[in-house]
Amino acid sequence: MYSASFRRTGSIVALLLMAACSREADTAAAVYVPTAQPSNVKPGFINKVWEVSVSTGVEPGMLYVFLSDGTLVITSPHSKPAFGAWTYKNGELVMIEESQEYKTDILNLSHEELRLKSKHPGGSVEILLVPARVAPLPP
Repeated sequence: MYSASFRRTGSIVALLLMAACSREADTAAAVYVPTAQPSNVKPGFINKVWEVSVSTGVEPGMLYVFLSDGTLVITSPHSKPAFGAWTYKNGELVMIEESQEYKTDILNLSHEELRLKSKHPGGSVEILLVPARVAPLPP
């Protein structure tokens, strides 16, 4: 009988602790105010997987990821990922691939698309990127 009462009390204490922790987390989330991004950052395209929809020089289906640490990841269904870098300062995006810097204009940026115009020595390349499609998990 003592052990049943002790278990019941222990269960009640555990529930109260979980409820208190849960309320504390909710309060913290409600009070949390994100810090402002520096003016030289365009968070709308960072840390998202973008898929080439249409381009004047890049294969549709290729994937681009602009990681927040400045790493640029580019891959396609036919190749291994390539790693480069990117910077965005004073409103200018620069993509660096194989040690070659390409100044790149952001023509449009929204939740639905990232339209870029990359300036290459032989001319400009326009790329329309859209959020990457997510493949369903196998059953």
